[in-house]
Amino acid sequence: MAVKEIVGEVVSDKMNKTVVVAVENRTRHPKYKKTVVRTKKYKVHDEENQCHIGDRVKIRETRPLSRTKCWTVAQIIDKKNS
Repeated sequence: MAVKEIVGEVVSDKMNKTVVVAVENRTRHPKYKKTVVRTKKYKVHDEENQCHIGDRVKIRETRPLSRTKCWTVAQIIDKKNS
């Protein structure tokens, strides 16, 4: 079984050991052929509180860690300069 990994941007880091990551999905509308952007937010486990708003991160699916959290930060791809 393959491990699911997706790339997104951190939109909130206010919780302890948890960040909210927005993942953008671009698809073509079947009838109108226009590009439609859909955004989904995931609560992601960040053990060392390293991620901050604006960072691009790779997240990996894992066992459920809480009621809403079943992803962990696999890698910080790009840190936002602040």
